[in-house]
Amino acid sequence: MGQGTRDKGQVNDVPYLPNTDEDRAEMLRFIGAQSIDDLFADIPAELREKALLNLPPSLSEPELMRHLRSLAAQNIPLGELPDDPVPRPVSLVPFLGAGIYDHYIPPAVQHIISRNEFYTAYTPYQAEASQGTLQATFEYQSLICDLTGMEVSNASLYDGASALAEAVLMAHNINERRKVILPKTLHPHWRQVVHTYASGMPLEFVEAPYLGDEGITDPDFVRAHCDDDTCCVVVQHPNFFGCLELVNELEAVAHQVGALFLVAFDPISLGILKPPGEYNADIAVAEGQCLGLPPSFGGPLLGIFTCKREFIRKMPGRLVGETVDAKGQRGFVLTLQVREQHIRRERATSNICTNQALCAIAAAAYLALMGKQGIHQVAELCVQKAHYLADRLEQAGIPRLFSAPFFKEFAVRLPTAPQGLNKSLIGKGFLGGLALCRSYPELPDGWLLAVTEKRTKEEMDAFIQAVQECLKTQHR
Repeated sequence: MGQGTRDKGQVNDVPYLPNTDEDRAEMLRFIGAQSIDDLFADIPAELREKALLNLPPSLSEPELMRHLRSLAAQNIPLGELPDDPVPRPVSLVPFLGAGIYDHYIPPAVQHIISRNEFYTAYTPYQAEASQGTLQATFEYQSLICDLTGMEVSNASLYDGASALAEAVLMAHNINERRKVILPKTLHPHWRQVVHTYASGMPLEFVEAPYLGDEGITDPDFVRAHCDDDTCCVVVQHPNFFGCLELVNELEAVAHQVGALFLVAFDPISLGILKPPGEYNADIAVAEGQCLGLPPSFGGPLLGIFTCKREFIRKMPGRLVGETVDAKGQRGFVLTLQVREQHIRRERATSNICTNQALCAIAAAAYLALMGKQGIHQVAELCVQKAHYLADRLEQAGIPRLFSAPFFKEFAVRLPTAPQGLNKSLIGKGFLGGLALCRSYPELPDGWLLAVTEKRTKEEMDAFIQAVQECLKTQHR
């Protein structure tokens, strides 16, 4: 009905509506309704729209495409610094991270996921008939286990935030304890998603503060609040400020009282940092956007979810396994499906209803193309370039906010409000950092910057110059 116009219960014919007026009249007679309006009788009259919606006139397909292109042209894409002698569309060089990052994506990734046999976000419902998709997903799981040092990876979840929320619920299902320790250094959006998922659950959340000078979770606070009722201790490493947490110390505190240790990690950081499996994480999750997925307005994303083998029966989502058929030939099957659509609701681990199969295949393609050495090189470049920018900003009178070691992201203290500076930087071709005051009111001058392997020395030097010019203008 939404594809036509409604007048006194009738729908005008348009070429792409298959039902004729006679068809609709017959359906109404069959269900005992006089008109289409009868179908909405349960909606109070005062809530119903009496007049036709004030919609613009319909467009032909060429007109519609022209209109959509004009809307898209208003976006400013991420890209390289514009070259003055060569006119081209305006683009922005990004120094904004906060969970979504501008990493290099090998062209082969897009080619692989554009193949017809992969081009869907869903695991096929007749899964075993789609051996190619299952094999690609199995390879994804294997690569994620290699990357993280964890024993089991599922076939992906929606995004990093929902993966962490599912991990907290899984920890509660494992030990039936109530207290969850969430650090304030966890991504603020992830904290909100965890609280939303836990609505109605018998869970008590304790927010662990960060050490003001260092920007890392206070281990003494965690130690003081861990007891026999602690379900899990959560840590993000590197954390939201980009700082490296004391994961070994926090792991020992959690396991000393029998709580589970949950880690949210940056996949690229594992090119140089110790993987969560090596510091005894029970469940490790991540946002996989950095593995071959563009920023794309913040989605679609990829929820990476791993755990120890002993917890596999409590894991949400799907697990693809390898087997042999009746002829002894290698094959792949959905080994584990523990959502309520497949088993009795009381035995389900989650109501998660799909995964991000296409995004997972992109991540698998990225990891396979880059290899261990490639991921290591990307991580090294991120560290080197982020520290170069931090040092140059320090020399320009913009100090770091925290002293703890960092990976590719760091916070600085500005002499002015970050929001105004960010607006000014857009005019100079740069996407500035995140104003931390949005989620941390105690940091009104905090500015969170991210540097990936794509940023060049010339871009960083030009960025610093632009920042200095904007600050001088604001101080006049």
